[in-house]
Amino acid sequence: MYFNCKHKPIAMDTVKIAVIGGGLMGFSTAVCISESIPQCSVTVISEAFSPNTTSDVAAGVLIPHKFHGTPIHQQCNWFKETFDYLFSIYNSAEAGDAGIILLSGWQIFQTPPAEKYPFWSDVVLGFRLMTDSELKKFPRYVFGHAFTTLKCECPPYLLWLEKRLKRNGGQVRAGKVQDVWELHGQYDIVVNCAGLGSRELCGDQQIYPVQGQVLKVKAPWLTHFVRDGSGSTYIYPGISSVTLGGTRVPNEWSLKPDARVSKEIFKRCSALVPSLEGVQDTREKVGLRPARTAVRLEKEVLLRGGQRLHVVHNYGHGGGGFSVHRGTAKEVTRLVEETVTLLRSTMTKSKL
Repeated sequence: MYFNCKHKPIAMDTVKIAVIGGGLMGFSTAVCISESIPQCSVTVISEAFSPNTTSDVAAGVLIPHKFHGTPIHQQCNWFKETFDYLFSIYNSAEAGDAGIILLSGWQIFQTPPAEKYPFWSDVVLGFRLMTDSELKKFPRYVFGHAFTTLKCECPPYLLWLEKRLKRNGGQVRAGKVQDVWELHGQYDIVVNCAGLGSRELCGDQQIYPVQGQVLKVKAPWLTHFVRDGSGSTYIYPGISSVTLGGTRVPNEWSLKPDARVSKEIFKRCSALVPSLEGVQDTREKVGLRPARTAVRLEKEVLLRGGQRLHVVHNYGHGGGGFSVHRGTAKEVTRLVEETVTLLRSTMTKSKL
């Protein structure tokens, strides 16, 4: 299928940028580009939008995990830039519309971790080791962290990003892009934030799904998060519901909830927070995390029939996208700026 897109008339020196992907990475990247690069038009193209994206299933809590193929200092920078960005929104009149809240709680371990202070400990607020009296609440656990972090509520955050993009002059188009070359001639630069779609879109066999199943429950009395340090069990209170999780099943493509798994999740979470036994309203959700050894964040120039297509990739964040999304968006924006400079230089030379 050829993706056709009609544009409003724009200035000849305007650089046209297409961002493929309507989830967290696509919209946050598009917003960052639209805010940073003058004389550019940004269009987000996606087959699915909120509330039907992987991002909508995620709890949206900023607790990073390590990307093994990415340097730690880079991951720390991405996280800090994301935390600072969201914290500034939280401290503004936009917080309610954006769905940004502060969330305090505990990360607990049955065996003390090799690193008692994780690489992100000085970025979150009030990070400290749990006291013995706090650990008594969790009898099977011997060590823990206490801290305050941020949480992005979905879909409010995605809708807020979309409104911000449109306010900056950006556009949103519904449609499936099967080959990035479909966009050649319509756009000067293509930014690929397609997540798992990159497997088909650009033949990347390194990206694979990690299926995650969660429960969304009504438990307004819960105000603190609890997370098993292994990441296997977590309870994340939000504005309208509490997210209970979870599962991590590599290379499983099914989006169908498993009732047996839901019972197991509920049993594990209730063991940590017994008051959950009283919840009534429970919804099952399944999402596919776009996992990869390392986040693919790089420029690429595609060649076909003597034609060039400039592409910037930003995908493979697995289950850690919310923790680093603004940081990676800023890096993508820098790469796009370099490409814009190159294109304008080439344009100027051709006129001469």
